[in-house]
Amino acid sequence: MSAPLPSRLLPLPSKPPPPPHSPATSAATLLHFPPDRSYAAPWRLSRFKCSAGETGFFTKLGRLIKEKAKSDVEKIFSGFSKTRDNLAVIDELLLYWNLSDTDRVLDELEEALLVADFGPRITIKIVESLRDDIYAGKLKTGSEIKDALKKSILNLLTAKGLKTELQLGFRKPAVIMVVGVNGGGKTTSLGKLANRLKKEGTKVLLAAGDTFRAAASDQLEIWAERTDCEIVVAEKENAKASSVLSQAVKRAKEEGFDVVLCDTSGRLHTNYSLMEELIACKKAIGKVVKGTPNEILQVLDGTTGLNMLPQAREFNEVVGVTGLILTKLDGSARGGCVVSVVDELGIPVKFVGVGEGVEDLQPFDAEAFVNAIFP
Repeated sequence: MSAPLPSRLLPLPSKPPPPPHSPATSAATLLHFPPDRSYAAPWRLSRFKCSAGETGFFTKLGRLIKEKAKSDVEKIFSGFSKTRDNLAVIDELLLYWNLSDTDRVLDELEEALLVADFGPRITIKIVESLRDDIYAGKLKTGSEIKDALKKSILNLLTAKGLKTELQLGFRKPAVIMVVGVNGGGKTTSLGKLANRLKKEGTKVLLAAGDTFRAAASDQLEIWAERTDCEIVVAEKENAKASSVLSQAVKRAKEEGFDVVLCDTSGRLHTNYSLMEELIACKKAIGKVVKGTPNEILQVLDGTTGLNMLPQAREFNEVVGVTGLILTKLDGSARGGCVVSVVDELGIPVKFVGVGEGVEDLQPFDAEAFVNAIFP
């Protein structure tokens, strides 16, 4: 006999929930959401379909998402409008530039970059490089200086050969763990990521590993409904997050899911015991499918600017962050923090949140970013 589900949820006819006392549901339960036909229909027409045995599925998925980032430049433009407005002064500075005015112009350019949160170390590196090239006669016009500025920033973002597309390996299911401090936008980012993956024909399972905050599971269930994804939630209060995530990955392995997106509780990077719990979650996932989690994505609040760096350092030391999601950049003039994060931590930015809409989690593309922040 099937286990009862909450009254607001209906089971999919083809996949009834497992028996209530089966080992697979000892710590968590799988909820099935009926598809919203009007919302889900376009996904079924995607030019990229998923099949369980398709060679290079995850490679193609990462490439496709990155290609689509280039077509979404307009959304990135709107997201970085304040940063772009802040840097508009550079055009004015360079419009009537002449060699005798170089020091004053570069001082003002340096100030503009600092206000945009490029960070002092990177700002000095960029400005001094421009100064050397100007006095060496390599840059002779204002437009050449601006092109060199953009190229310098692009080089900082790409010099280390960091891969900005998702690296999901070759074995299914791939597992993505999402971590970060309280209030950074983890659950929302995870839901938006589920939406993007699902649109490409990926079979996604959500795992509600935020067991500290009661509303977190409810919030993720809403995203499951919106994205037509299934979700594993804790069966009882005070369940261990590692147990819930482990059960979710087992379920995904048994039922042929492509990707498991694991939510986790928000925690301060200075809280030792809670950071230790992340290690337990990572180990529990790896015991079910060797080599997972494939990605550990840390969500960073872009409005905090360069203050995000110590957070990222601590999380990276504890669990080995593989990529970053920068959120709340839609209302920020601090877009330059992206460059500082990549340069100082050597961790690629994989997505940026540029708005509140379901489509506003954009894959990060360095060239599109540079074009977005300079008018």
